[in-house]
Amino acid sequence: MSESNADLPADAVPNAKVNYPTPNLTLPVKLAYGAGDFGAGLTSQFLAFFLLFFLTDVVGMRPVIAGSVLAVGKIWDAVNDPLVGMLSDRTKTRWGRRYPWMFLTAIPFGVSYFFIWIVPGFENQWTLFAYYVVVTTIFQIFFTTTNLPYTTLTAEMTQDYDERTSLTSFRLAFSVTGGILILVAAGVFGSLIEDPAQRYMALGIVGGVISILSIYWCIFGTFGYAQAKAKAMGGDLNAIADTPNEPFFAQLKIVANNKPFLFVVGIYLFSWLALQITATIIPYYAKYWMGVSESLPAVVVQVVTVVMMFVCAALSRKVGKKNLYFLGSGVWIVVQIALFFLQPDQDNIMFGLCAIVGFGVATAYVVPWSILPDVIELDELKTGRRREGIYYAFMTLLQKFGLALGLFLVGLALESSGFDKDLPVQTDSALTAIRFFMGPVPLVLLLFGVVLVYFYPITREMHTEVMLKLAERKRLNETEV
Repeated sequence: MSESNADLPADAVPNAKVNYPTPNLTLPVKLAYGAGDFGAGLTSQFLAFFLLFFLTDVVGMRPVIAGSVLAVGKIWDAVNDPLVGMLSDRTKTRWGRRYPWMFLTAIPFGVSYFFIWIVPGFENQWTLFAYYVVVTTIFQIFFTTTNLPYTTLTAEMTQDYDERTSLTSFRLAFSVTGGILILVAAGVFGSLIEDPAQRYMALGIVGGVISILSIYWCIFGTFGYAQAKAKAMGGDLNAIADTPNEPFFAQLKIVANNKPFLFVVGIYLFSWLALQITATIIPYYAKYWMGVSESLPAVVVQVVTVVMMFVCAALSRKVGKKNLYFLGSGVWIVVQIALFFLQPDQDNIMFGLCAIVGFGVATAYVVPWSILPDVIELDELKTGRRREGIYYAFMTLLQKFGLALGLFLVGLALESSGFDKDLPVQTDSALTAIRFFMGPVPLVLLLFGVVLVYFYPITREMHTEVMLKLAERKRLNETEV
């Protein structure tokens, strides 16, 4: 047995093929499943690309104060996200564990998003800060109650190693497409609505409505498959929820002691933070350094990323998830270096680089989310319990933490460098800060991610062995009954 399989039971069979008597994951089911992340991607991407820009250039907040808005809400998220994960694991209804959460909180999710893009008209900086802290925190709560139960469905809909990468690609392709849609809408609305405050409010309405509808598409498009799969596996949608509850902090301790999961946490955190910092600085880089529309580079990156999602799924089957990450990150690192040295009269080269970086961005999306279910099953083999909710809760928390930290760091850099939205031309120090966060900062974060992926312990062969042992355990339990 290979060294990477050292933690498995001794009687695990290498390279065995596990057969699952489950219905096929058809294209309509995959599309419906992917649609569930359309609203989350739309809202997350627009927040990443334009929240700081909106708060500084439209609302008129100081960069450092604006950059701190989401950071305050992370204090509550540190409790809220794991708590929702645990509660969704323990939920037991006729519709299963996850679907009631999605169904009941989809509308509050869309409505709370709309209120982020209102300019309240307060003059005092701290009153504005308080308003946006409240509305963004409420939004993040409903983001968790809707999106966290949804993302856990990946581990429940299929146990196949490669099928999960395909399913993850559909989910993330819809996520990025949502971001593209709202960025394109921002460009269209920019030509139709002159007042920036009215324009962002209209975009808030559009984004909120689309988010609600896409979640319900997912619910009604996948529920029948989920029921059929649970029945084929000899249970129902509540089968796993019938296991005894564990104390909340006991679950946290087990998760924290899962070594492969800690690797996933680090990989995702560094990748996502690099992405969020790049997304946050792009509008400033485009407008103040390159002299082009603040939304155009973001649209180019996102469009190419959608296509590359499916390329990544195909490459993963051939070269493996680790090598895919190395390849994508290598391309991304080279592009970040080039963007730092790019000059204002080279906007055509900039758009070409933005297209190339789409491949790297796609790998940063696909790889961490596709390896997370493998970690969950290793935990199940060792402990006899499935904890999708608590594991995905940490990933959702990291997603929001990365966004908040990205906004804060960029806001702090702009403030300390003397950025002023009212200046016709930014100071040299402000332009240097913008370029620095466009190049060297994401580059360093990506290098940390590459190191962690290199040492990540779960391989395709190890996952096959895990699934074989789980199937054998289930067979023996059924025989004893």
